[in-house]
Amino acid sequence: MSHITYLEASVVGLIQGVTELFPVSSLGHNVLIPALIGGSWATDLNVAASESPYLAFIVGLHVATAIALLVYFWRDWLRIIRGFFASLKHFAAPEPGTRRWVPEDTDQKLAWMIILATIPVGLVGLRFEHEFRVLFGKPVRAAIFLVINGLILFAGEKFRTRKSLEADAELAAEAEVPEQHAAPRSRTSGATVPGATVPGATVADAAVAGAAAGGGTVAGAAAPGATAHPVAMHASGQRAARQMEAARAVQADTRLTKMGYVQALVIGSAQILALLAGISRDGVVMVGGMFRGLSRQDAARFSFLLSTPVILAAGVLKIPDLTGHLGSGIRGQVIVGSILSGVAAYLSVRFLMKYFQTRTLTPFAIYCVVAGLGSIIYLTLK
Repeated sequence: MSHITYLEASVVGLIQGVTELFPVSSLGHNVLIPALIGGSWATDLNVAASESPYLAFIVGLHVATAIALLVYFWRDWLRIIRGFFASLKHFAAPEPGTRRWVPEDTDQKLAWMIILATIPVGLVGLRFEHEFRVLFGKPVRAAIFLVINGLILFAGEKFRTRKSLEADAELAAEAEVPEQHAAPRSRTSGATVPGATVPGATVADAAVAGAAAGGGTVAGAAAPGATAHPVAMHASGQRAARQMEAARAVQADTRLTKMGYVQALVIGSAQILALLAGISRDGVVMVGGMFRGLSRQDAARFSFLLSTPVILAAGVLKIPDLTGHLGSGIRGQVIVGSILSGVAAYLSVRFLMKYFQTRTLTPFAIYCVVAGLGSIIYLTLK
């Protein structure tokens, strides 16, 4: 049986953590890199081989990536999960006079949109994951699909809808001028989201208000006659920033829920393409979201939220491989690779959430086309 070295585990772990979230296909890179390096790497890290320990290794990396996403979006997932259970209570005991069950707030709607959008790829993955991996998990085929992935990203930017462009312009305008939106309220709790703005209030006002709600102050907002301690000012400023970030997340989710369940199902179905090595899950979901009128920033957020349950479920379902004979002798390597993968994934999602506020998919498209074509030429000639 082939083995996985700690060097291989470290390199693949880092690459997995980055490429799972960057729109460049982690599975495509997991297939291509060992083949391009050759030697023992091609033997040890062959995803299409039967009884390969590489499969058990990838399981650990996927779980680590999903955990990184959960850590980054933990406040959002708490809201979404609470919304899901609140919707179940309403379903079990509907309010008097209501004829049908309808999720009643943003968190409840988003929870069911994510569930519906995940069903297609879940069903197809359960039934055809092995066939897809064996048939398309070949290096040259992965390179071809990497080129196709680049063309999809190009098309996503080239043929963006007017609605999507307008959504981008609206977000850019909101970032440049004082925010004058009413504070979002959670119908589940009935409380105003901390840090949200009120008519006529600026972002700075909201931060001050959010800090005050938490019992703190921010720089320049100390009570008359009081001297603000630098440490306290810094802590209050960080608290206000987190509250503002939470408020903006609620606003983003409100925009997402406006597209409805059918569109969420259509966008989520695009994840099926990611079963092909070389096609990026986040890339095709982002393109699908922009085609359906989402801003690039909201499309990225929706893609990351959709990725979390899919990646986590895929890893959990394959854990028996990791605990069984396929994981024998490589569990140390799995731990090392998973730690590196999780850290890389967390840093990647932090970077990308800021990147897509102002930047495009085009650089990733160029990379996929160049890397794919280069791999095809190299693998064909060697």
